Amino acid sequence: MRQYLKYLFALLSACFVGFASNAQNDLQWFQKYVQQNKETILQQYIDFVNIPNVVSQKNAFAYNADYLFQFMQRAGIQNTLLLFTDNTKPPVVYGELMVPNATQTIVFYAHYDGQPADSSGWYKGLNPFKPSFFTNAINNGGKALTKDEWLKQLNDNFRIYARGAADDKAGVMAILQAFIALKKQNLLPTINVKFFFEGEEEAGSPNLAKILAHYKSLLQSDVWIICDGPQPANGKNLLSFGVRGDTHMDITLYGSKTPLHSGHYGNWAPSPAWNMVHLLASMKNDSGFVTIPNFYSDVQPISNAEKKVWNQIQQNDALLKEQFGFSGNEMNGISLINAIQLPTLNINGIASGHVGNLSTNSIPATASVSIDLRLVPGNDYIKQQQKVIQHITSKGYYVISHEPTNEERMKYPLIAKVETGSGYNAQKTPIDWPMSQQIIKEVNEVSPNGLIIMPLTGGSLPLIIIEQQLGAKAISLPIANYDDNQHAANENIRIGNFLNGIKEILSIMTMKNGQ
Repeated sequence: MRQYLKYLFALLSACFVGFASNAQNDLQWFQKYVQQNKETILQQYIDFVNIPNVVSQKNAFAYNADYLFQFMQRAGIQNTLLLFTDNTKPPVVYGELMVPNATQTIVFYAHYDGQPADSSGWYKGLNPFKPSFFTNAINNGGKALTKDEWLKQLNDNFRIYARGAADDKAGVMAILQAFIALKKQNLLPTINVKFFFEGEEEAGSPNLAKILAHYKSLLQSDVWIICDGPQPANGKNLLSFGVRGDTHMDITLYGSKTPLHSGHYGNWAPSPAWNMVHLLASMKNDSGFVTIPNFYSDVQPISNAEKKVWNQIQQNDALLKEQFGFSGNEMNGISLINAIQLPTLNINGIASGHVGNLSTNSIPATASVSIDLRLVPGNDYIKQQQKVIQHITSKGYYVISHEPTNEERMKYPLIAKVETGSGYNAQKTPIDWPMSQQIIKEVNEVSPNGLIIMPLTGGSLPLIIIEQQLGAKAISLPIANYDDNQHAANENIRIGNFLNGIKEILSIMTMKNGQ
């Protein structure tokens, strides 16, 4: 394991020979800089996106980490390190720039791992792990171009389609390009900057707590800026001061040891598929609310200050429904803003037997479901899992964590194997905290279309782990387009969002009173 090597100020000075005094935050130079360097910025981003980054592909993670490590060293970022707890885990790629006389330190976080991708669900001709280039969103008339054509004709509405393009390689590269932009302008940040690029976020960050604890002295800071997630559909920038927690569960129900002929044994042999349907239906009512006892009982009420912010946010539910192609809500009469303030119980996928051309006249032997639970402040992920397990037990199931034995099959008519995943709880940073107000002011100044402040957003990040291990607050700065399709087929990034994200990050790196 590489040990933390404290570098000397002389090394910093040598790297930044010719840098002028600290940046001024009007950033009037940025537009011209982008016009002069756009092709280079995007080519470097494309090179990074071109490396597959799915959790199960260990070699791909080595390539991603090595690419970032080498890229950061070439960019002049100091103390570049690979942080890990053992040799088998994707490392955190770390670097820093300690600025003379700066009194505040900010860690910029993004993750380089991505979700799995099934190419059969992507638009015809697209490969999730080979970037494709379009003049707009494909469902909005975007036309395919070669990479060279695309780079030569660039405008803000152009898109890149690839797994990880938005979630979250856009965040990683926007942070690095903000640093590079300052360096090319011979400017220093006004704050100490630390870079923290994780490789296990999509797997639930199972080793993050260990890494933060082991490198606690290295990672001391005032606040973490989390560059992940999409912006609103109205084109405004967004700062989020809270995220929901997340955990997962897998449930398997059992019938016979093997599938049985539905003619010979139908109405007699147990059907795990029907049992699963009934079990899941018992967990929610027709209005979309979870009926599991005490599921909402520990939710913290929102503060008056947060209510004021929520009330000022313009609703865009109708636009989103039109874009996504549905007209009803799961929770009747509940807006999106109000829905994300509640914990969820979501079905990720169900499997039992086969359908379509593969369907057979048989009673499946098992039925399985994967569910995720999003958590809000007040929820504990282990307690939420236990509430689900207790509900399953109350429906007459013998709950186990292993494949049932013959003895168990003969003794218990209803058996459920429940596998609980790791998780983390929700996290909030006070909006009225002085540094929160400072960052709001700086980002607002580079937000010509306006800035939305969210006390809590719907996605999940392991920010509570950062707060628990380091005592640092966290603020999320999403930059991706609202229709980026992250975690789904046809993931994409709008170039205008990517470039605007660089400017937002620059506004924080060059905060006027950051010294």
